[in-house]
Amino acid sequence: MLNEDAQTELAKTLSGRDVAQAGALCYRRTEGGGLDILFVGSRRNGRWGIPKGRIEDGEASSAAALREAFEEAGVVAIVDKTVFGSFSYRKETGPNHYRVAVHLLQVLRIADEFPEKSIRKTRWFPLKDAVRDAAQPGLRTLLSRVENLDP
Repeated sequence: MLNEDAQTELAKTLSGRDVAQAGALCYRRTEGGGLDILFVGSRRNGRWGIPKGRIEDGEASSAAALREAFEEAGVVAIVDKTVFGSFSYRKETGPNHYRVAVHLLQVLRIADEFPEKSIRKTRWFPLKDAVRDAAQPGLRTLLSRVENLDP
């Protein structure tokens, strides 16, 4: 029989842990006034999503979103420091639960070189296609709110 501490540790291992992440909802305006959303392909399964990753100790989620957008997609942008929204997901390969604080990033340009250039696909999607093609349901919900942004 396991003692109470061992049972608690086992439960954490089996249920995973909560991992805080920051996500970057990267957008640009089209000539017609519409919005394009930049997606990156998952390294695991190729599904489309936004750049996201772990928030480092002492790092603001807006700074983490800007860093992840650059590392994964070469994005140089103006980041909105206010959290636009959040969503949660799990990876099929592990027990952890990820909660993503999403920031809006107005893309200024895409760098020629960036850390994950050789391992990530990137693609611009018109907003309505992004809502349809986003891998996580919570991200689709957030994207549907982007339509209400002021030009």
